[in-house]
Amino acid sequence: MLAVAGGKGGCGKTTTALGVAAALSGRSGMRPAVVADADRDMPDLHALSGVERTPTLAAAARGSTRAAPGTRAERLPEPAPRVLPAPEGLGTDTAAALARLSETVDVVDCPAGSGPDAAAPLRVADRVLLVARRTRESLGDALKTAVMARQLDCRPVGVVLTRTGSVPEAVADRLGVPAAWPVPDGGDAPLSDPAVRAAYRRVARVASA
Repeated sequence: MLAVAGGKGGCGKTTTALGVAAALSGRSGMRPAVVADADRDMPDLHALSGVERTPTLAAAARGSTRAAPGTRAERLPEPAPRVLPAPEGLGTDTAAALARLSETVDVVDCPAGSGPDAAAPLRVADRVLLVARRTRESLGDALKTAVMARQLDCRPVGVVLTRTGSVPEAVADRLGVPAAWPVPDGGDAPLSDPAVRAAYRRVARVASA
């Protein structure tokens, strides 16, 4: 399970989670990847992917874990990932839901910040992909997320810098991660942009290894 996390909203976490899941789904001989939204406060994975708000991650966790859960991402070409929208309300234990689906969920779109909700998916995932914009503040937030992930035994595998064509020198070293990737600005529909999709394929090859 690969967590996709960043310090603040708006850095491109949800697009990255969906883009990496789409790249994984495109691998020869692989089943469609399952991407889950763990952000109850700002749930937007379902809207970006064009699926209904239900059935949610919580509903899938209550059912069988043997069948691939989720709804096909309608706004992505085949082979498209399957999407599990965020739980509704405050009564769901997100970490427990993800743990029950640990053999099924491939990518998790994490809440922003460093509070309990942001920590919950990192307790279950074994790897985390950091996401940031190419600004000092956003990279500082990514560093805080990396520190929190390591404390929870969730290994950072790299950082994605969104809406840019290059990565500043030494970014990976400063964040203590093995790799850093730029993802270009794809406009209002980034996952329809061939350059953006190609960038996420490069990320997926390393981040999922």
